[in-house]
This record gives sequence, C-alpha cells and structure tokens, in this order.
Amino acid sequence: MTTTQRIGILTSGGDCPGLNAVIRAVVKCANRRGWDVIGIPYSTDGFMQVADGQYDPDHLRLTDHGYDIPGILQGLDVLQFLSGTILGSLSKSRFDGPDQMAKILAGYEKLNLDALIAIGGDGSLDIIYDLAQRGGWNLIGIPKTIDNDVPFTEKSIGFNTAVQTVNSALYDLTFTAASHDRVMVVEVMGRDAGHLALHGGIAGGADVILIPELVPELNPLVVTQICQHIADLRQRGRKFALVVVAEGVHGEDGKPQHLIGESLATAIAERSRTLCQTGDTAYCDMDRVETRAMVLGHIQRSGIPTASDRLLASAFGRKAVDLIAEGRYNRLVVWEAGRVRSKDLGDVIATVRECHLRGICPSPVETDSTMVKVARSLGIYVGDPDTLPDPKAVMQEAQVV
Repeated sequence: MTTTQRIGILTSGGDCPGLNAVIRAVVKCANRRGWDVIGIPYSTDGFMQVADGQYDPDHLRLTDHGYDIPGILQGLDVLQFLSGTILGSLSKSRFDGPDQMAKILAGYEKLNLDALIAIGGDGSLDIIYDLAQRGGWNLIGIPKTIDNDVPFTEKSIGFNTAVQTVNSALYDLTFTAASHDRVMVVEVMGRDAGHLALHGGIAGGADVILIPELVPELNPLVVTQICQHIADLRQRGRKFALVVVAEGVHGEDGKPQHLIGESLATAIAERSRTLCQTGDTAYCDMDRVETRAMVLGHIQRSGIPTASDRLLASAFGRKAVDLIAEGRYNRLVVWEAGRVRSKDLGDVIATVRECHLRGICPSPVETDSTMVKVARSLGIYVGDPDTLPDPKAVMQEAQVV
C-alpha cells in the first residue's frame, strides 16, 4: 500500500451529467482511507490561481459532503443527483506560452499533491497529460463525454444521460409532429462521432438518423433517399416523421455547416417540391407536409444523471482511488467487457493525437456495429449501405499501429 495522503481532482472540458457523482465517489473512497482530497477550481486555471495566491490550499479541501445544509437536512447527500460540476470547468485551455505553463506547474507544487485525478474528454486529457509529463505528476484519467468518443473505453461519464435527454425530446416531439403531420428534424451534438444520435434516435423512435460515419455530407442523393423513405412511410399510414441529425454531418459542399438541422429541413422541403414535378403522387402528397427543425443544444449536457451514469461514476471514482493506492499511475479508467479496468494513459493519448493529426475520430461508430444493424432492421434510414465505405477499411483507417 502507498502512503499517499493528498490527492487533487479536477474537471476539464465541456460539462456533462455525472461529474459530481465522480467527485463524490472519489472523496468518499479517499476519505475512508484517511486521505485529503483537494478540489482544483476551473481545471488548469485553478493551478494558476493557486500560484497567484487567489486560493488558500486548505480551503480547497473536499469533505464527504462538501457543503453545509442547515436544520434537519444537515448532512443530506445530493451531489450524485446534480448535473454540471461543483469544481467548474474549462471547455478550452486558457494557458498559452511558457510563462503560464510554468505558473500551472508552480501551482501544482504549491498544493503539495501526491497524485491528480483528471476527469475529461480526449482533448482535455491530452492537454493535462502533457502537463503531467512536464511536471512529473502522478496522473489518473477518468473519461467523460456525451459523445462517447474516448478511445479504449466502451462507456464514458455523461453519455447515458445525454441519450436519455435525446430520447425524451423525441418522445415529446412525436405528439406535436403527429398532430400536424409534420417532419421534425432534430439536431443533436456529435461533432466527430454519431454515438449520441444513433442511440438516442433508436430509443426515441426516429425514422431517419444521420451520423458522420454513415452519411458524411448531405449530398443530393442522400436527401432524395430521405424523401423517398418519408414518402414510403406516409404511403403506409405514418403521416409524420422524426429525423435526427448529428451536428458533425457536413453540408452538400462537404464542409462543416452551422445549424445543419435547418439546412436539412430546407433541403427536404425543396427536394419534395422537385420530386413532385415528376408527377408521382406520393411526392406531391409529401410536398404539402410542413418541415420543422430544432437544435437540442446544451440541454444535452444537463439533466439529472441517470442511474446508469451514477453507477458508472461511482465505479470509476472508486477505481481511480484504488489505482493511486496501488501506486499505478498514468492510467485511464475504462469500462471494458462489463468491468472497470484501466489502460496505459500514454497509449491512449498516443492514439488520440495520431487520430487528430489524421483528421479522424479516435472512437467512431463502427459502420457495421450492432446498433447500426438494429437501426436498419427497424426500418430506420441511416444511409444507403451500397454507397457507404467498406467497414473494415474504415476501421483500419482509424486504427493506430
């Protein structure tokens, strides 16, 4: 057993449900070992603020509850139910240049930490890993992202809750779409990977799901196939449709496009009018359908963490503390084959950097994955398989040797 007694914890990158549940688990597990846990405010910015004397290190110590509630509610434990992060976070690194980097390293030393637990996505962990290498920190990483695109782990904190948020939104939109025979286009997050759109769309009863791995861009053929699919649904009695599109799907010119959902809604309406001119009554009927678009936006990062995310957070937090107790540093806590395990963080970051250098996602949706097959079997349009790249070739391209 190690004699480690003082560990730091921070959250970095975009917030998501379950972060506070991880913090809670780490503090509880560490306190039971007699360790102190220091909460670092606003990710790496906190180290600079400590170096500048803005925080008394002793005032950053976290306890089992970390707050005071008066009266008979004193001691109430609610962290696992709260979204966001009590430590604050940064979606982008704010340090630039050797002076700020030196200040971060000085702040870390001033806190007298034996180890650091960093909760972040692939980009955040990349930055913090570099700092840890420069400063000789004992680092443990915990993956969080609603995109579920951190490599080497099947699950990341926040993904399950975000899927539930998309699912709930589609449920609510179903009834207004059905009441007015409308096509509802819902844009969800997922800049590089379509896990959220795919899982949320299937769970929410979508008729069309577009993700960058299967439909990289909204070319005329794709839009025509979507119109054909919706027209076929109307012929069979379903007078409305739900279309889910990940923000990472590009426009017709193959370039990233702001509000891709709005563009798709417009394209569907325009293509329907064009198809109506062919004289096909199915398309002329669809030409009268109203098409509406909405962006779920940052609501996907909020909401009460689901039980699954709370359980995952608790398991990840406990594993991180155990790794420190065992003296096994520079590890990423992961979920693999139904168990919590850990991977060499150096290998993970090497994969992330190589993929980003090549402009590919470190952990994309496999084009022949179970969920893609489920979607197709349910009659959901996810792209014409005859026009897709070979799945094995895609995976070979994403693999880093």
